[in-house]
Amino acid sequence: MSELEPAGDVPDWDIADRMRKALRTADIGVGEMADYLGVSRTSVSNWINGRIEPSFQTVRLWSIRTGVDLEWVLGRTLVLTGRGSTIRPSLTLASASGWRLAA
Repeated sequence: MSELEPAGDVPDWDIADRMRKALRTADIGVGEMADYLGVSRTSVSNWINGRIEPSFQTVRLWSIRTGVDLEWVLGRTLVLTGRGSTIRPSLTLASASGWRLAA
């Protein structure tokens, strides 16, 4: 997600964004996750790049492996809470025209 609508909007991360952030936070590579799930690296890449939506079971296992709350990965909560709660949407002023999501 690179740009947001006018100031005051909440970042709208999709499941691919959240899965990618969970991987990064857990310091797990695509190959390691693929091995854990018993799938190809291509499948993991397709999920984290938003080309294919994963099954609920895959997301549940993803959450378990990364230690990131399932409700957050599914997009049911905006802010991750609990153990290691470092994943939070961060807004920065990009220009006078609006806000952008900080990486």
